[in-house]
Amino acid sequence: MSAVSPVAGLVLAAGSGSRLGTPKAGLELDGERLVDRAVRTLREGGCTPVLVVLGAVMMEVPDAVVVANPDWASGMGSSLRVGLAALPAGRSAVVVALVDQPGIGPDVVARLIAAHVAGARLAVATFGGRRRNPVLLARDTWVEVAELARGDSGAREYLDANPGLVTAVPCDDIANPDDIDTPADLERHRRGNQTNHGRRP
Repeated sequence: MSAVSPVAGLVLAAGSGSRLGTPKAGLELDGERLVDRAVRTLREGGCTPVLVVLGAVMMEVPDAVVVANPDWASGMGSSLRVGLAALPAGRSAVVVALVDQPGIGPDVVARLIAAHVAGARLAVATFGGRRRNPVLLARDTWVEVAELARGDSGAREYLDANPGLVTAVPCDDIANPDDIDTPADLERHRRGNQTNHGRRP
C-alpha cells in the first residue's frame, strides 16, 4: 500500500447499547475504548481517513473524524447512510466496521483492501463460511447501498441483492468476529472466551 491509502475507514458506533446498558463506543476493554480500538484497527489495516458515526453519545475520538447521526435511534442503516455521505473524495472504497467487534484486527482490514486492489467491488470478511463484518464497499456502490440501508440491516440488503459482486474473504485464521451485545458478552471478551455468534452485515 502507498503512504496514502485509496481506501477510507468507517466505524458505526451511534447506538445506545440498550441490551448492554451503556453505549458501546465509550466502553473500555483492556484499558482501551472500543471506539478507539476500532479506529486503530482500520488505520493500522491501511484505511485513511477514518470516520466514526456517533449518535446516542458524542465524544472526541483521536485520529478520526466524528460524524453525528441525529437519527441514530432508527437503526444502523441511518448511520451507514450518514457515514457514506460524509466520506471524502479521492477514495476508491471504504471499509465499514462495527464498534463492538474487538476481536477484529488490522489483518482483516488489510485482507479486504488487498481483495479490492485485486478487483473486488464488495469484499466481506467470512468466518466459518458466513458473511460477517467488516465489509468493503467500492465507491460506485455507495449510492445504492445507502438507498437500501434501512433499520438495522446496514449493507446487508445490497449484498443480498448483488451476490455476484461479493468477494468472500476468509478470516477464520486471523480474527474472532464475536460482538458485544450484552453484559455476558462483555464478560466473555474480558475472559478471552468469545462464544457469541453475533450478526452478519
